[in-house]
Amino acid sequence: MLSLVKSLSVFGVDAFIVSVEADISHGLPVFTIVGLPDAAVKESQHRVQAATKNSGFAFPNRKITVNLAPADIRKEGAAFDLPVAVGILTAFGALPPRASHDIGLLGELSLDGSLRPVRGAVSMALAARQAGLAGLIVPKENATEAAMVEGLPVYGLVSLIEVASFLKGELRLQPTTVDVHRMFAQAAVHQVDLNEVQGHEHAKRALEVSAAGGHNVLMVGPPGSGKTMLARRLATILPPLTLPESLESTRIHSVTGTLSQKRPLVAVRPFRAPHHNISEAGMIGGGTFPRPGEVSLAHNGVLFLDEMPEFKREVLESMRQPIEDGEVTIGRAKTTLTFPARFMLICAMNPCPCGFFGDPKHTCSCTPDRIRKYRSRISGPLLDRIDLHVEVPSLKYKEMSDKRSGESSSAVAGRVARARRVQHERFAAVRSSVFANAQMGPRDIKKFCGISDQSDAFLRTAIERLGLSARAFHRILKVARTIADLEGSDIIDSPHITEAVQYRSLDRTKW
Repeated sequence: MLSLVKSLSVFGVDAFIVSVEADISHGLPVFTIVGLPDAAVKESQHRVQAATKNSGFAFPNRKITVNLAPADIRKEGAAFDLPVAVGILTAFGALPPRASHDIGLLGELSLDGSLRPVRGAVSMALAARQAGLAGLIVPKENATEAAMVEGLPVYGLVSLIEVASFLKGELRLQPTTVDVHRMFAQAAVHQVDLNEVQGHEHAKRALEVSAAGGHNVLMVGPPGSGKTMLARRLATILPPLTLPESLESTRIHSVTGTLSQKRPLVAVRPFRAPHHNISEAGMIGGGTFPRPGEVSLAHNGVLFLDEMPEFKREVLESMRQPIEDGEVTIGRAKTTLTFPARFMLICAMNPCPCGFFGDPKHTCSCTPDRIRKYRSRISGPLLDRIDLHVEVPSLKYKEMSDKRSGESSSAVAGRVARARRVQHERFAAVRSSVFANAQMGPRDIKKFCGISDQSDAFLRTAIERLGLSARAFHRILKVARTIADLEGSDIIDSPHITEAVQYRSLDRTKW
């Protein structure tokens, strides 16, 4: 007898419908799964057989063939355990033939028949709704996550026995309901605040400019000066995450298995801080079955690279495409995948290998050649893609012991939000793909970054003396436009240009 069950699988960050066809025929007892299954899918035959028997069902002692269609796309993961088991039970007559015809099934089976959670529930729920399925059965741990997709009934069950009872009509269940807006409001709380940072007013100002225009930042300073503390608070002054952005980020984290079951919704802008020994595939994504990397996990948020020169050069160079394009394209022999990767990059580094070059409190032990070699680990093209270079010196005791609190993140975020609204109105009628000044192209710069003759003369002198590239020239104009937006000025004046040029400190030191 032949049966058909609907399931889903993830490919990149998207999902697609998989038809699980089970055929039971006379012949030698053998259990075969075809349709380009990976090792985890092939091993499901052992889990399905044990789970079926331990759940009290008779397992057919016949020739069993399971096909996963479409057969030309590789299937991975253990989410096919439940649909394969249901397909076999349906083909064997233990379940009604059409009970699961138009409902999707997902879940890994334990040997005792209980269901374990799977990755990518949000993406698969979106695909199920788009395909017009009548509902989706998932492990109970995935129910809240999948139910965030409105318009699709989601049923969270705990075992194969419950699934069988539900499909027979013996168990009546209401779909899992989630108030996404309420969940989003409750989870949108930051655990840190900018007013916890003592001193560093210049660096705080740079972070404000960075947040207002979506600009990348590189902080340079000795160990313990507060670079990491500042970086972790950048996300708190960015515009709040919108619900569509939240669901987009949640989908990426769900696919990679980094989504918390306690908080199955990414409600604040992601902050990712990978270790410097990360591989190229770990940073931009990849693998046999390509998965999103850190640049995609930081989508709609912040990617922080601490001790930037310690990262492998090929890892740093691989980030040039996502920084420019806001996405990562990974090519394989048979397919090409594109992952979203629109993030703000904030980096930190020491001024030299020992960390104390230029520090008045400590003596630097590095030779000029070692310093030059250390700094050269960051290529010029990558450095050009970083708009703001900020020096973060060590704090004096008076600054560290100051009991007064600085501006809170909410106060700074208010100014940032106003500047972003100005930019949104500016670009809305011109280019829908540009949301902040940092994303402007040459055509936008020419149109929106006009400067006075006095400012032009000052900028020309700065460019010639510092030997800046054309990309750095455009970066200065973008940053100046952001500073003007923060000041509420329609015109880019000399003070705006002056402040923007001082954020190219590494160029001034002949990097």
